[in-house]
Amino acid sequence: MDRSTQAPLLLIEDNDEDVELIEWALKKLSITIPLVRCADGEEALDYLYHRNNYSDPQQSPIPALILLDLQLVAVDGLEVLQEIKQDERLRMIPVIVWTSSSDEHDIEISFKQGASSYILKPMSVQRLLAIIEMLNQYWFGVATLPEKTVLMPE
Repeated sequence: MDRSTQAPLLLIEDNDEDVELIEWALKKLSITIPLVRCADGEEALDYLYHRNNYSDPQQSPIPALILLDLQLVAVDGLEVLQEIKQDERLRMIPVIVWTSSSDEHDIEISFKQGASSYILKPMSVQRLLAIIEMLNQYWFGVATLPEKTVLMPE
């Protein structure tokens, strides 16, 4: 697949430092998957439904994969996950919960609501690089993802 036209990785993360680390890791590993960042759950839903600042589907393509933090402002990560997985037009997008919460309840509810995976944010740079490389190899190298998810007008 041509990486320049590849659907992006959507990172839903409110912590700027975590975003910078992921961007650094992608660059360090020479991973060229387009990255889109939404800083909170409300912005993420606007992006996915092409609302407000994201009304142009050409400028806001549906992601191939979502990395979702649970602890977000406005609309929390579990609400975003629930919204995505209950929507016929979005539910095929794999959602990986990317969080610092090791709470068993968060893990269980994430999978019950349709998370594809649950990853604890790494505490070392080496571990971050290893995880990002594994995500890239699996989701963009091994797994077969739908070509495109098309949002139809409501």
